[in-house]
Amino acid sequence: MDATSNLLVEIGTEELPPTALLALSHAFVAGFREKLDGAGIGFETIEPFASPRRLALLVRGILTRQPDREILRRGPAVGSAFAPDGQPTKAALGFARSCGVPIDTLVREVTDKGEWLAFRSTVPGALTASLVPELTDATLARLPIPKRMRWGEGLEEFVRPVHWVCLILGSEAIPGRILGIEAGRHTHGHRFHHPEPINLPEATEYAELLRSCGSVEPDFKRRRDLVRNQVEALASAIGLRAQVDDALLDEVTALVEWPRAILGRFDTAYLAIPPEVLIETMRSNQKYFPVEDASGTLQASFITVANIESRDPDQIRAGNERVIRPRFADAAFFWAQDLKQPLEGYAERLETVVFQDRLGTVAEKSARVASLARGLASSIGVDPDLAARAARLSRCDLVTSMVCEFPDLQGTMGRYYAEHAKEDPCVCAAMEEQYLPRFAGDVLPASPCGRALAIADRIDTLVGIFGIGLRPTGAKDPYGLRRASIGVLRILIETPLELDLHALIALAASAYPAGLLSKDVEAAALAYVIDRLRAYYHERGVSADTIEAVLHTGVTIPADLDARLAAVTAFRSMSGSASLAAANKRIRNILSKAGIDIGAGSVYPEANRQLLKEPAEIRLAARVEELSSRVVPLANARDYVGVLSLLSDLEPDLETFFDQVMVMAEDPDIRENRIRLLRSLAGLFLLVADISRLQE
Repeated sequence: MDATSNLLVEIGTEELPPTALLALSHAFVAGFREKLDGAGIGFETIEPFASPRRLALLVRGILTRQPDREILRRGPAVGSAFAPDGQPTKAALGFARSCGVPIDTLVREVTDKGEWLAFRSTVPGALTASLVPELTDATLARLPIPKRMRWGEGLEEFVRPVHWVCLILGSEAIPGRILGIEAGRHTHGHRFHHPEPINLPEATEYAELLRSCGSVEPDFKRRRDLVRNQVEALASAIGLRAQVDDALLDEVTALVEWPRAILGRFDTAYLAIPPEVLIETMRSNQKYFPVEDASGTLQASFITVANIESRDPDQIRAGNERVIRPRFADAAFFWAQDLKQPLEGYAERLETVVFQDRLGTVAEKSARVASLARGLASSIGVDPDLAARAARLSRCDLVTSMVCEFPDLQGTMGRYYAEHAKEDPCVCAAMEEQYLPRFAGDVLPASPCGRALAIADRIDTLVGIFGIGLRPTGAKDPYGLRRASIGVLRILIETPLELDLHALIALAASAYPAGLLSKDVEAAALAYVIDRLRAYYHERGVSADTIEAVLHTGVTIPADLDARLAAVTAFRSMSGSASLAAANKRIRNILSKAGIDIGAGSVYPEANRQLLKEPAEIRLAARVEELSSRVVPLANARDYVGVLSLLSDLEPDLETFFDQVMVMAEDPDIRENRIRLLRSLAGLFLLVADISRLQE
């Protein structure tokens, strides 16, 4: 049985970037796993460790030696390796010489392409300890570090200067040099509580020794739980609850090695400022956890997490209270200054803010969005004047003092300033809702004005950027057009709203000066959004052929497409759906050979009853005529499930027709009449989708 042990790799550094720590840790583990797999070194598990001053991993059950490897070198074909008299040729002798062996030790390798002269050898596996430094160096070199730095006089580069390296296999230290540092068996504890080196007798003692002796919790997840539990317990002790945001929790966890939560307070007068401002200040600037009551009302308290177990925590509390005071004072000043004029008063300053060099200023964009919002307002059920008003005010908060200081509060401050100016409630809501959804899974705009503005602004950006040729390529999407397109689709589908993408894009394009946009902008922008629609449904588990079957109808109303997709998905579970799809493929092939293209929504003349000869075609024609009068009203009511359910009854009649009737008859009139019958039938299915595109 192969011998196994446990391997510790630790890289000790200066304080690592807190927002990148978790990603670096994941990449370190994934990269080292890949290197071990590539070297053929088996192991059981890898445990990650990450703190502000270290990246580490513990590999349990790792093989102490690589497995032996068999190497096969193929030489010349046997036919060219030996002369007719059996003597080796120069090719065979040269191959044996290159392998360093007598020719009689070579073997013959038989493959499906012939017989070859070959040499087999076994390469003993290397000791794992001898490979660890190289594997570690290679892993560190591939970490996702946007900008590496140098330190001291060396040429080594890393995300932060490296101060120590610890490599231990079992109980033995591994010699080696990583990033200019000689590896050893010592780690280091907390910078203040235990700055002295800590000797590690065995790799598996790493975490517990750091906890018990070094005042460091090296496990990111355990430290994160400590932070959360301390913060929540401290808030609960005073009858309140902490706002524990996951992103902030991760960042704070990456800032501390020995977390200690401390409660602080501030002047209640600052609660007159919008709570979002105070929360943004506490979270972004100070890394504090805000505190609220049971109803969700912000309180004049906060919780900070210190990286030290202080003998005098009151000093830490006082220091944090002293730091937050001037920040809140600045916010109060900005709030007071911004309220000196109504939100509309900032509109003139938007004329000095460029949206895009060729597309003009933010003021010009707001005017275009207002025109588009007015145009689609009636379809959404909102007063056109309110929709246009919301659009004209939508970017005014960008030039306020508060948003200049806190950019993440754009929209939120717009709502507050609109409310203070006594704007219509729908307009006020739209100031904030125009940015929804911000990300996948985010909530959608709830107000009609918000929906109109969110759609109009995104469509205007999409059309403008596409129209001047700055279309997304690969991973580059500087204007966020992918996110914008998905946002529009989500609003139209999930609300739902009966808006046509093609009409929206055309309306947006008409607002631009003549000649500014490319001639193909409408088609290109529509195709781009339709591609995002494919991705939207693919992520929801809808099969690609179902999507294509529906899109082939040419419908560009997402809410309508959604209903069709649901119907086709349900249809595929019906008995006989596969044979109906196959029959539709056959119909399509026949029509294609006859030079006939079926268009969605087209009406085709029925077959001439006088030319129907065979019982099977008479029966099918009667069924098509009967169902036509029933499915068209259902299609008009968008009961697509009902349409396909009725049409699925045609399966036995259609199968009999193809078994007993020759469509391409010699008589041209009969042949044309049968093609007309099939064309009518295909048109009925196309009221929902082109099911000939469904795969079995």
